[in-house]
Amino acid sequence: MKRLLLSFAICLVFISSLRADEGMWLPLLLKKYNYEEMKAKGLKLTPEQLYDVNNSSLKDAIAWFNGGCTSEIISEQGLLLTNHHCGYGAIASHSSKDNNILKDGFWAKNNKAELANPGMWVSILVRMEDVTDQVNAAIAGVPADKQAAKIAEVTKALSKKATEGTHYEAFVRDMFRGNEYYLYVFEKFTDIRLVATPPEAIGKFGGDTDNWMWPRHTGDFSIFRIYANKDNKPAGYSPENVPYKPKHYLPVNIKGIKDGDFAMVYGFPGRTNRYETSFGVKLAIDETNPSIVKLRDKRLELMKEEMDKDVAVRIQLASRYAQIANYWKYFIGQTEQLKRLKVYEQKQTEEAEYLKWASNKAEYNSVLNKMKTATDAYQPYNKHGVYLREGIMGSTLLNIASMFSGYE
Repeated sequence: MKRLLLSFAICLVFISSLRADEGMWLPLLLKKYNYEEMKAKGLKLTPEQLYDVNNSSLKDAIAWFNGGCTSEIISEQGLLLTNHHCGYGAIASHSSKDNNILKDGFWAKNNKAELANPGMWVSILVRMEDVTDQVNAAIAGVPADKQAAKIAEVTKALSKKATEGTHYEAFVRDMFRGNEYYLYVFEKFTDIRLVATPPEAIGKFGGDTDNWMWPRHTGDFSIFRIYANKDNKPAGYSPENVPYKPKHYLPVNIKGIKDGDFAMVYGFPGRTNRYETSFGVKLAIDETNPSIVKLRDKRLELMKEEMDKDVAVRIQLASRYAQIANYWKYFIGQTEQLKRLKVYEQKQTEEAEYLKWASNKAEYNSVLNKMKTATDAYQPYNKHGVYLREGIMGSTLLNIASMFSGYE
């Protein structure tokens, strides 16, 4: 269900029995802004145990899985735990009519039986850095219509500088819609092997009906292993590679938890629109979400028609079908809850309070009106964008063709 979109962050959410705090925070900033509150709620780890650049810490056990999910290293031999739906494509790729591990499950009895997955990768965060000042300095005085190109130029340069002389990869992503910029440096591993998966009846119990619903009764897990070369460095697949020895891993506590225990989620979320305006919420309810659902409805209908005819086709399309259905269900549920909880009306109340606060502050009193003007200007083109993304760009063939756009 966790889908990494255009924006990226490694964030932490913490929960207590007293009140679920629904915020998301960057590990880099925990010590400065959040640690004392987390400690008061029951956290026993130090800030350095959560995030440390120079020594092993919790961040070294949390891995970005194949561009779309969070995973956790749970052994000193690089064993990797993630969701069943995150490994779904790999599981399907190893399935056939005669050996349908998607349906029946799989468990490697030894390392040699683990299954390689060409193209799959896992990245572990090395460090992150606030580069907002560098980006802002680069675009100072640059005309608005040329700022995007300048930002791309400077962030590319920052990423290149951060990885010179190393085997690391890096990129810069914006936060809060361009108000802050952060550099992320990763160690990327490409020899990732499937170790275990439950039968689909367990891993996807409840199917689309239960997806995005709670409480859940799904065994939504799959297990992989990271392999490295003999120097414990990333390497392409080779029979000579050995299980990766992580700087840190999460020991599994079979005792479980009790009421009142401190709990937190550490991982790679997608994009949040928690700070959306009332008019942005209304656009989502009235137009964006219904359009997405309508288009995905048709795609799912056509795919299922073919999948029901042939087991081989079902296996071939299973992963793609699950990806489309995942956010089809998400947008249905989001729209229902936005209406049920009267989020549009709540936002209007918050904005009225904001305008009252900003009435005598020249720097802020026109902000909301400018945002409304921008949204109104965008609205006539909104559905065009949805149909382009979900319709034309939703075509697998077109996506494959686009991969060759840079070749002559």
